[in-house]
Amino acid sequence: MSIELIILLAFLFIVALVGTLLVFKQEENKMKKYEEEGDSVEDQLRRSHEYESSSLKSNLPLQLIIYTITIVISLVVFAIYLS
Repeated sequence: MSIELIILLAFLFIVALVGTLLVFKQEENKMKKYEEEGDSVEDQLRRSHEYESSSLKSNLPLQLIIYTITIVISLVVFAIYLS
């Protein structure tokens, strides 16, 4: 493989990793906010239900977008390399 292709794929990997870490940091900030507000069993149960209902609507689509873009660009670059 050419060095340019390896560099581009490494860059795409880093972009996907950074996107994943940003989503993780967003969830971590929510947890810190909850800890600051106080933590009772009722609050934990309510947050658990909220997370179950909203996680698939917010986090999963963001992850799918990040990895779909990365894979598509990688495949395009690979196709260009083969031709």
